[in-house]
Amino acid sequence: MAIERLQALISDFASERDWHQFHTPKNLVMALTGEVGELSEIFQWLTPQQSTAITADPQGRSRVEEELADVFIYLLRLADVLQVDLVAAAEAKIRANEQRYPAELARGRAVKHSELRREVTP
Repeated sequence: MAIERLQALISDFASERDWHQFHTPKNLVMALTGEVGELSEIFQWLTPQQSTAITADPQGRSRVEEELADVFIYLLRLADVLQVDLVAAAEAKIRANEQRYPAELARGRAVKHSELRREVTP
């Protein structure tokens, strides 16, 4: 399903319940933050290995999928309300990150872009 179609489905859902009045950017960001917190809670005390394997268990997969869906729905709704083209914004961000994190400097390293440049410049 295309993002625009999914956003329309979410908007229709809100309209049928007269929830548009509550879907202000502030409220949507707060709801999105709450859902990210619920997703984080699933992973909070897991080891790296457990976090990687969580979706191998049907119950773990279900919990993760549900929270990811909540995050995605609120993100799509927020973008819709603010009239942000998420695909275009993501593509622009990826292009910017390609400049900030050149592959030859960043490969295999988890450091901030400013640290990459500092390590190369004497």
